[in-house]
Amino acid sequence: MEIRSIYKGARLSAFKCREVTREIQGLSVSNALDVLTNTPRKAARLIEKTLKSAIANAENNNNLRADTLIVKEAVVGEGPTLKRFQPKARGSAGPIRKRSSHIRIILVEKA
Repeated sequence: MEIRSIYKGARLSAFKCREVTREIQGLSVSNALDVLTNTPRKAARLIEKTLKSAIANAENNNNLRADTLIVKEAVVGEGPTLKRFQPKARGSAGPIRKRSSHIRIILVEKA
């Protein structure tokens, strides 16, 4: 049984977030939480929040125990981009892209 949790519209680029999600794929939930708490990045805080939500979904909705869960998949996709402009020299303007991302975590039980 797959348990999922999705964080939509995280204000961080998907490129920065993917570096952290690669580290936790395939780990048990307790090991993944340890990795995330010891990673000094904004992405780690957002992914940790999503992982805790997935654990709560497993415990409350499916009556599973947290120590029997593994992170099957941790995927980060592109979210909407806010487009802004910065004034530049001689009356021109340069684009600013404020990127966001969608974080999806899927947990499964150990076999």
